[in-house]
Amino acid sequence: MLTRKQHELLCFIHDRLAESGVSPSFEEMKDALDLKSKSGVHRLISALEERQFIRRLPNRARALEVLKMPERQERKVAPASSLAKVPVPVAANENVLEIPLHGRIAAGAPIEAIEGQSNLSVPAALLGPGEHYALEVAGDSMVEAGILDGDYALIRRAETARDGQIVVALVDENEATLKYFRREGAMIRLDPANRAYDPQRYDPNRVRVQGCLAGLLRRY
Repeated sequence: MLTRKQHELLCFIHDRLAESGVSPSFEEMKDALDLKSKSGVHRLISALEERQFIRRLPNRARALEVLKMPERQERKVAPASSLAKVPVPVAANENVLEIPLHGRIAAGAPIEAIEGQSNLSVPAALLGPGEHYALEVAGDSMVEAGILDGDYALIRRAETARDGQIVVALVDENEATLKYFRREGAMIRLDPANRAYDPQRYDPNRVRVQGCLAGLLRRY
């Protein structure tokens, strides 16, 4: 159970990350919670970290990651066509499916693909036909497509993709990344949706499509 101030701070950090992809400063957190000093913010951050609601990202100034939100908060979803910019509430009587949740996938530099052992509840109407699985997004290179760190990418299994589709690409059989898929001459180009990142180019035999983005789910 979180205290009121802990809950307020967690929501403030989560909302700021969703809006800009950047953690708020300690001064901004102090002002938002109407605290008298930044030492109060440090205590709240430490308490949230101990309870595993957030974690500090190493080697990055003031960088925080929201790991989870309180269970009593409502979960919202968005279809792939809107890329989660306008989340849609899940109705209580909506048909829900359980799909595999396979670890975290980079929306930045590729990270090792991790197979998870848990499931994620998803409204059936969000998925459409085909076999699906979910991956938790890590990183900010797809923010301009509305895909934020901590979102759940809902992936339709596929081995091929059209130019311009957002795909899960497995690079060298051990690194997975979420990017726009494009063919560039004899090469495969994986494009981010963030001007701060450069496209990644690979020989076709180094890249294997493992699915295409079908939708997003975001916890608030």
